[in-house]
Amino acid sequence: MTATTRQRASLLGLLAATALLYLWALGASGWANDFYSAAAQAASQSWKAFFFGSSDASNFITVDKPPASLWVMGLSARLFGVNAWSILVPQALMGVATVALLYATVRRWFGPAAGLVAGAVLALTPVATLIFRFNNPDALLTLLLVAGAYAVVRALEDGATRWLVLAGVCVGFGFLAKQLQALLVVPAFALVYLAAAPGSLGRRLGQLAAAGAAMVASAGWWVAVVELVPASARPYIGGSQTNSILELTFGYNGLGRLTGAETGSVGGGPGGGWGQTGWTRMFGAEVGGQIAWLLPAALLLLAAGLWLTRRAPRTNRARAAFALWGGWLLVTAAVFSFMQGIFHAYYAVALAPAVGALVGMGATGLWEVRHHPVARWWLAATMGVTAVWSWVLLRRTPGWHPELAPLVLGGGLAVAVLVAARFTRRGRRRVAAAVAGAGLLVALAGPAAYAIDTAATPHGGAIPSAGPAVQGAGPGGGPRGAFRGGGPPPGFGDGGRLGQAPPGQDGTGQAPPGQGQTQRGAAPGNGRRGSLGGLLDGATPDAELVALLRRDAGRYTWVAAAVGSNAAAGVQLATGEPVMAIGGFNGSDPAPTLEQFQRYVAEGRIHWFLGGGGMGRSMGGSDAASEIAAWVAETFTATSVGGTTVYDLTG
Repeated sequence: MTATTRQRASLLGLLAATALLYLWALGASGWANDFYSAAAQAASQSWKAFFFGSSDASNFITVDKPPASLWVMGLSARLFGVNAWSILVPQALMGVATVALLYATVRRWFGPAAGLVAGAVLALTPVATLIFRFNNPDALLTLLLVAGAYAVVRALEDGATRWLVLAGVCVGFGFLAKQLQALLVVPAFALVYLAAAPGSLGRRLGQLAAAGAAMVASAGWWVAVVELVPASARPYIGGSQTNSILELTFGYNGLGRLTGAETGSVGGGPGGGWGQTGWTRMFGAEVGGQIAWLLPAALLLLAAGLWLTRRAPRTNRARAAFALWGGWLLVTAAVFSFMQGIFHAYYAVALAPAVGALVGMGATGLWEVRHHPVARWWLAATMGVTAVWSWVLLRRTPGWHPELAPLVLGGGLAVAVLVAARFTRRGRRRVAAAVAGAGLLVALAGPAAYAIDTAATPHGGAIPSAGPAVQGAGPGGGPRGAFRGGGPPPGFGDGGRLGQAPPGQDGTGQAPPGQGQTQRGAAPGNGRRGSLGGLLDGATPDAELVALLRRDAGRYTWVAAAVGSNAAAGVQLATGEPVMAIGGFNGSDPAPTLEQFQRYVAEGRIHWFLGGGGMGRSMGGSDAASEIAAWVAETFTATSVGGTTVYDLTG
């Protein structure tokens, strides 16, 4: 077998294993995040909902993010029907594509071995396994940012403007997936190109200006359309208090994430209400097991790469690569570590490509020059630190496969000793390969075990978490009770879609009896079937309620209205009919006002009001949802259907 054939076989093996990990039993998670699944369902029914990212096909309100990820899911749902697989498979395929792109990026300058290591590290990072099996926007964002890094690498090779412009386009479309988070890689991309690209300084500055213009254009066209279309002709912009995509961009999803001053948010607040901030956040109880397995190794190898290339020419590729991925890692990790607004552990998937690239480049680079004492000892120390840190992370779940921690620790320290003692120089090539393989196996054992556990566990709700449960970890990357007031807000402690059944094969959302979905640690059948769900999770409504809502559904713009998007989402997915999400995700948006809602009722556009959903006013948001609920309770007669309180607004 030739070297080229072996390389191709190795890459295909990596991608096949990644696809198996990301696709295996994918349907067990059902709708996963009901909030986005309901919007994808709406996108499959209405092109207007598709374009704006509406929560329902009647286009009352949008989700609180731009719609790029919904475009992918909406097209899939149009082609294959609305079901769990059509919603989740696109994310899994994005994961395989991200691994392939990272391999191609690292391989160009560091060879196939480095590319394979980088791809394997990314594929087996627990939070990557979680997100590429889930329907949050982070999957598309990660793919687009890695594509942007590949384009920057190509531009650095010969100074081609087209590649740098493509990088700007990728970042711009990343903005349409998750807004300002996409821009965290821009400092690394721009500074590395300015410092290391061929050509004069003036040419490089001009190319960066062109790339910046491409980035703004690729994101700004949609923003401009939304701002220019009259509010009466489009849905309300969810997550904003003034029906403005610009406010959403720079407020709730922008500076508010840094300061904690997010009007209408739940929990949080200035001062770090979403968990303890600081440099240790990425290593803490909630986030550490998601991303941090090889984070110390990545930092050590970044330092080694920059030191060894410190005297290289300005356009040295190795130094540029370490600066590119190192800048990505450090800037993103710093923002995540110190942001005081809404933060969830799964955000850390944005770090996984940088960690994979640095480990792949650094480990293979030091291995090639291991005959130098400094390189050899640095590599041995990195292996030892990785083994000890993996042991620490595994000991955070002492009841979960307790035999794994000592094996990883002992094996890692043994490999470190062999590398430091020059054992690999005394033996033949096969012995050296065996030591290298053992080191890679030990380094990946912990994250691989967590990744497999993640793939084997159904996940749902708005705050999914990878790997086994860690004592003391709670929403937002901090200990439970870190929210203001001493505990999580309503909806956080509800268990999250416990007992919800996966959607049926007919796309109606009705599952056969006995096929309930649970989050980690919950027993099937303990759930809230018949309820509306909580703030951060939906639920499957009772069949009696579904039948009631479907009756004469075609006569109404919305078959029902409920406070909060997740309360509305589960009902909408089950009925296949538009449900108005009063107040948007948190129930705290001023949409509709009481007067608007009363007009909709008078016009006969809403049939039912569903009690028991959402949260309403929070962090200075609107109290319109509470006013509407109070008016309905005072004006109409309450009845109970399938365990849910309903009001007939046409009575």
